[in-house]
Amino acid sequence: MQNQPDALMLFAAGFGTRMGILTADTPKPMIKVAGKPLIDHAFQQIDAAKINTVVVNTHYHASQVSKHISGRPNVHVVHEASEILETGGGLRNALPKLGSDPVFTMNTDAVWTGPNPLNTLLQAWDPDRMDALLLLVPRENAIGHSGSGDFEFSDNGHLIRGPGDVYSGLQIIKTEGLKTIPDKAFSLNLLWDSMLLDERLFGVVHDGGWCDVGKPESIALAETMLSEAKDV
Repeated sequence: MQNQPDALMLFAAGFGTRMGILTADTPKPMIKVAGKPLIDHAFQQIDAAKINTVVVNTHYHASQVSKHISGRPNVHVVHEASEILETGGGLRNALPKLGSDPVFTMNTDAVWTGPNPLNTLLQAWDPDRMDALLLLVPRENAIGHSGSGDFEFSDNGHLIRGPGDVYSGLQIIKTEGLKTIPDKAFSLNLLWDSMLLDERLFGVVHDGGWCDVGKPESIALAETMLSEAKDV
C-alpha cells in the first residue's frame, strides 16, 4: 500500500429526487449546468488532476451515464442493479476496481471554481495522521446549500461534528474500515463515526467557489457563479 490516492470513486447512482421533474427521465449527473452535464463538471476537475483510475457507480437511468462516459480511458462503470448501495456500500462494492490504497470519493452534484479541489486535498493529505481528509466549504461560501454546516475544527486540528463548515462531497479516505460494517447499503457517515472517535478525521477548506446543485433553482446559482469566475 502506497497510502497516496491515485483512484477516484465518482458517485452517480442516486435518484436525484430533489430535482423534481428534471430527473423524471434523466439521471441527476446528466442534468446540464452552463451547457454541459454535471458529471462533466466533475470530470473537468478529475482530468486536470490527472487521476489514473476512475470508477463510476450507476443505478437510476444507468444506460445514459454509461453511454456518456463510454469513450473515456481508465474509467470503469460499476452498476448497482438490484438496489442503490449508498456511499459506503457503493464504495465497498467498487474496491476491486479501485484497489487497496486510499481513494478520492466525489459527488456529481456540485460545480467548482478556484484551485483544483483534488489537488487541494492531495497537498494536505497526511496518511500518518489521517484516515480521511474532507474538503470543506465555509458556510457563507456554500452556494445553493441550506443548513448550519457539518463539521468544526477541534483545537487539535481534527474534525468534530457541529455547525460550521459544509462538506463539499469530496474527500480522500482509507477503505480498510469498510469491511467491518455488516450492512450491504450504508452511508460513509458510519465509517466517519469511527474515525471521529479515533480523532483521525480531518478537513481542509476549499479556497474557491462551490455550488451544491441539489435543487432546480440551484442551476441558475451555479451558472452565475461560473460566469462571474470567468469575468475575474
